[in-house]
Amino acid sequence: MVQTAYASVSNEDRNLILRRFGKHISQGQVRFLTAGHLDIFEGERNGIGFKETISGKTYIDAFSSAGCFNTGRRNQEIISALGKTFEVYDMGSTQFLSRPKIEFARKLVDLSPGDLNRVFFAGSGADAIEGAIKLARGATGRKGIISMKDAYHGHSGFSLSAGGKDHYKELFTPLMPDFYFAKFGNIHSVKQLASNQIAAIILETIQGEGGIHIASNEYLKKLREICDQFGILLIFDEVQTGFGRTGKLWACEHSGVIPDMMVLAKSISGGIYPNGAVVYRDIPILTDFVDQHPRFHTTLGGGSDLGCEVSSKVLDYLVEHHIYENARIMGNRLLKGLRNLKNEHPKILIDVRGRGLMVGIEYTHEIMGMLMADLLARVGVFAAYSGNAPQVMRFQLPLTINEQEIDQFLIKIKKAMQLMKIALFFILPLEKIPFIKKYLSDQGFLISISAKLRKLEFWK
Repeated sequence: MVQTAYASVSNEDRNLILRRFGKHISQGQVRFLTAGHLDIFEGERNGIGFKETISGKTYIDAFSSAGCFNTGRRNQEIISALGKTFEVYDMGSTQFLSRPKIEFARKLVDLSPGDLNRVFFAGSGADAIEGAIKLARGATGRKGIISMKDAYHGHSGFSLSAGGKDHYKELFTPLMPDFYFAKFGNIHSVKQLASNQIAAIILETIQGEGGIHIASNEYLKKLREICDQFGILLIFDEVQTGFGRTGKLWACEHSGVIPDMMVLAKSISGGIYPNGAVVYRDIPILTDFVDQHPRFHTTLGGGSDLGCEVSSKVLDYLVEHHIYENARIMGNRLLKGLRNLKNEHPKILIDVRGRGLMVGIEYTHEIMGMLMADLLARVGVFAAYSGNAPQVMRFQLPLTINEQEIDQFLIKIKKAMQLMKIALFFILPLEKIPFIKKYLSDQGFLISISAKLRKLEFWK
């Protein structure tokens, strides 16, 4: 079976692909995707969404690969920049001097807040987190790292150790030692752990996987004070919140708090070519260490010539088109619409929260996360619930979205809510039976059952 990029796929071919994916990659992933109606074959991608290759159905992409598509799906200006780059460059040699590296680093520090004006590159968000933690430990000579409960920073080494959810870590213990966890948003919890043995405090200013929880400005300012008091380095993970997602170019700008390091990835790529970076303050403790140990963190893919050319164009596009301002305006419109839906469906939604176009809706029951992902797919919305909080659905729409598209999105959410009311009529009574309630709270069981039910549809 040979397929071109956007060729239509029959149901027979689709099932063959799923079987081969399961055989050669992961059957468990097939079950997970099928359960939530996320087993969609992306075809033509453009603007705020894509077409599915079997039905030709158009989907609004409310997941954006966890925030990779800030500048939209297949942004033509960025694709054009990459095409021109291919005429001159390849990836380039890691660590070598090149104009694309220097040009992107210059643009990045010019747009970064405060004295965040030094850069090192990484191949991904997790890789950038690794580098930031290594820099903190190496520069301070300390080992302790304070992270947050329910945090998500990646799946490798230091980044996994900094994660605040045991679900991701329990199969791989023992992990890196000297990681301590505070309650997100609770300054007293941090004070109990802070000391002159701590190298860094790391956090997302808005927890994504944790369920779209926003750190208050007061909390971030007090974190800065604690770090200054004990000589602790403050690291903001802006992998998801950066590049305009929250209504400002960087989420830390809402509070005015300048971290010692800001970790960036995902939308730095324009959804076209991966890249990652850590921007850090020009202060002796950091710059002296990096100058003395220039190869303390190396990467093959990060900071490539192709990646830096694309990332430069991403920055140009964000600034020229004021995309972060659009995120603020459209985010307010979205939040208003969702809060109206919450008032209409109090038995389904208990909270709506977010900043800019990083928005979450919290359901009254955990089971609703997986169920709503399926129902949203049926009405033409591709969305995913939070990994660390399955009762929360994340909406991270492309920042290029307009008013009409926001209103269309809200109409689709409303349709899914109506379907949810019908489904809950049958499901909620089952929760009153202790034996069944136990299984309805088990994510593994729900994935297995939901996947089997979805397969029945394909056999019709």
